[in-house]
Amino acid sequence: MAEHNDLGKLGEDMAADFLTKEGYQILDRNWSFQKAEIDIIAKKNGILAIVEVKTRSNLDFGNPQDFVNPKKIKLLVKAVDEYVNRKNLNFNIRFDIIAVKKDATNFEIEHLQDAFYHF
Repeated sequence: MAEHNDLGKLGEDMAADFLTKEGYQILDRNWSFQKAEIDIIAKKNGILAIVEVKTRSNLDFGNPQDFVNPKKIKLLVKAVDEYVNRKNLNFNIRFDIIAVKKDATNFEIEHLQDAFYHF
């Protein structure tokens, strides 16, 4: 596996651990529908959190959250609609981003709630 894939997987694991410690129940990870993949689907207090995880070891080109573009958002919305319908869920839905930033020795996790779309 390429080094950037290893870093991405580590970031997703760290994000899932972070959410669990914050009281979220992880329902699914890496759930796919057509061309979309939802990194983490979690719930807490009647809210279904759809979490996109972005991990970067170099911030020269911007923060991790800057890499969630309109095309990705559109795909995620379509995937969430399918997920909710398949599972027959009735939750308020929130789209979050967890940005994982790595420097030489440390990781920093930033949880951006209601980051790009809310319905």
